[in-house]
Amino acid sequence: MVRLDKNEISFPDPELYDGHEGVIAFGGDLSVERIWFAYQLGIFPWYNPGEEILWWSPDPRFVLFPNELKVSKSMRKILNRNIFTFTENQDFRGVIKNCQQISRHGQNGTWLSNELMESFITLHEYGLAKSIEVWQNNELVGGFYGLQIGKVFCGESMFARVSNASKAGFIHFVETHKNELDLIDCQSHTEHLESLGAKMIPKKEFLHFLHKNNNES
Repeated sequence: MVRLDKNEISFPDPELYDGHEGVIAFGGDLSVERIWFAYQLGIFPWYNPGEEILWWSPDPRFVLFPNELKVSKSMRKILNRNIFTFTENQDFRGVIKNCQQISRHGQNGTWLSNELMESFITLHEYGLAKSIEVWQNNELVGGFYGLQIGKVFCGESMFARVSNASKAGFIHFVETHKNELDLIDCQSHTEHLESLGAKMIPKKEFLHFLHKNNNES
């Protein structure tokens, strides 16, 4: 792994450097400039609060191609009942705070530190991070957030306070934006997202989509 200098925003090239189990660097800081630069390179921070910042670029990468979205019959019935309503960028702070505070099976505490959370809130204020909110009876019951880089949406975290809320929000987002997105980055494998059609692809293929975005912008 490469140690990052806090005074210089740089990373090893993830296409040339595999690191250890997907970790390619450690250290640095969580400035909005560094985070935004990292995501454009296909790198994201993931670490335990109080420990050294770890920067990841795993191979393979867990992604969803929008045209490969799978919606089960039972989930389609739930969506057709209109028990949820959906918004975008109406309560970013509420979504990210819920992602930080929600208890998760087999997980003690949270990887989402206050510092990282505030950096993403600032990225949202700059128009670089977006949130998707799921509402039921005017209450925020689910949602997720991430960064959008051209036609690639890099999902960060999601939460649900009632059954199927986050899944419904994800389906709504993909179906609404499927003509605008080439790829949704899910980072690490979950059965939840695999059931919706996400799959592993080689890191090189994932980086191709990011490079294509950077060259077109």
